[in-house]
Amino acid sequence: MTAPRPADPADQSSGVKHSLAEDTLGILTGTFVISLGLYLLKSVSAVTGGTAGLSLLVSYVAPVPFPLLFALVNLPFFLLAIRMKGWDFTIRTGVSIALVSGFSVLHPAMLGDLDVIPVYGVVAGNVLAGVGLLIVFRHRASLGGFNIVALIAQERFGWRAGYVQMVLDSFVVLSAFVVVAPATVLLSVLGAVLLNMILAMNHRPGRYTGY
Repeated sequence: MTAPRPADPADQSSGVKHSLAEDTLGILTGTFVISLGLYLLKSVSAVTGGTAGLSLLVSYVAPVPFPLLFALVNLPFFLLAIRMKGWDFTIRTGVSIALVSGFSVLHPAMLGDLDVIPVYGVVAGNVLAGVGLLIVFRHRASLGGFNIVALIAQERFGWRAGYVQMVLDSFVVLSAFVVVAPATVLLSVLGAVLLNMILAMNHRPGRYTGY
C-alpha cells in the first residue's frame, strides 16, 4: 500500500481558501514588514539574498533608486512565473513587488536616516524580511526572482523553499565582498542564513494548507 502523500501548500483541495480581504491585508502586511526589514539593512549598508539583496547591492555602487532597481531586476523572472505558476500568482507577485518598492520610499520619508548598530540592523532586518516573506508566500504571492525558483522547486521536487533560496542567496551575499566591508558581509551571511532558516522551518509541504 502506498503511503499517503503529505499535504502540499499548493494543493488547493487540502485547505481553506483565503477571502479577498484576507489576501489583500496579508499581502499589504507582508510587503510592509519586508520593506521595513530592507530599510534596516540598507541603514547599516548590509545586504541580503534574493533580488531584493541584489538590488540593494547595486544601489550602493550605482546612482539608481532601490525601488526602480528592484522592479527592473525582477522583470526576467515574470516569464518563468507565468509559465510555471500561472497568472494569478504572477499578478499577486507583481503587486507585491510594487508595494515593497512603494514602501521603500515611505520609510525614509517617515523615519529619516537611522543610526543603528550593525549587528542589530542585520538581525532585525532579516527577521522582518523572513516573517514578511512567510506572510506573502501564504497568500499565493512572492517577491519574484529567487522566491519563484524556490517555490517551484518545493512544489515540483519537494525541496524546502528556504534551503533552495539559501543556496541561491549565498551567491548574492558573497558577491558583496566587492563593494561592502568584509565585516559587514560576514554579518550579512549570518543574516541571510537566519532569514532562510525562518522560511525553511515554517514554509514547507504539509505545514500550512490555506490558499
